[in-house]
Amino acid sequence: MHFATAQVQFFHFGYTLRYKYPGKDFTEVLMAAPSNPDALPGLAVLEQTPIIIEKIVWSASEEQMHWKPAMDRWSISEVLAHLGEVEVLGFRERIQKMLEKNNPALEPYDQNAAYATGKYSSGKARENLKTFCHERDRSLSMLRYVPAHAIARTGQHGQIGQISIGQLMNEWAFHDLGHIRQIAELFRSRAFFPSIGPFQKYYTIKP
Repeated sequence: MHFATAQVQFFHFGYTLRYKYPGKDFTEVLMAAPSNPDALPGLAVLEQTPIIIEKIVWSASEEQMHWKPAMDRWSISEVLAHLGEVEVLGFRERIQKMLEKNNPALEPYDQNAAYATGKYSSGKARENLKTFCHERDRSLSMLRYVPAHAIARTGQHGQIGQISIGQLMNEWAFHDLGHIRQIAELFRSRAFFPSIGPFQKYYTIKP
């Protein structure tokens, strides 16, 4: 987290990293920060997604990143490749079109077709993560200049008809959270579940 004007001192207490501001407790600083009523729906989730994913897979091995629970199921690496592609084709470009034109035609995005061609399985996991983070940064740079009233602008989706920027922003955050859950489930199923012994009795995994 970056605070442009605050002078931050760092103190370590055990395993917890605490922050101290001149004359203020860190909790007071956070509570004093007003929420932005003009923020687009879901924007806060979009800002945190790359950070969350990077933390989940920080210690994952290449084998764990490329592990597939079944031939027709995705690996973490394939999920990351999908996220990098859909970031542009499924979300950012659509919003740009709706901002630039009145009710433009929006082409459907077929993730299953992309997966079937092997597009998601050809790269390395860390490179796929890097690509996604780069594209998300570009998306956020654009979205921070989109006024809240623009959520009413619409486009014509080739399969489901008219959609608005507001609906797409909500779907974007919903989509992020679904894949965060998927990545976490894949990682725990491969990295930890096989080694928990009799505790497996208490869990059902669905990677």
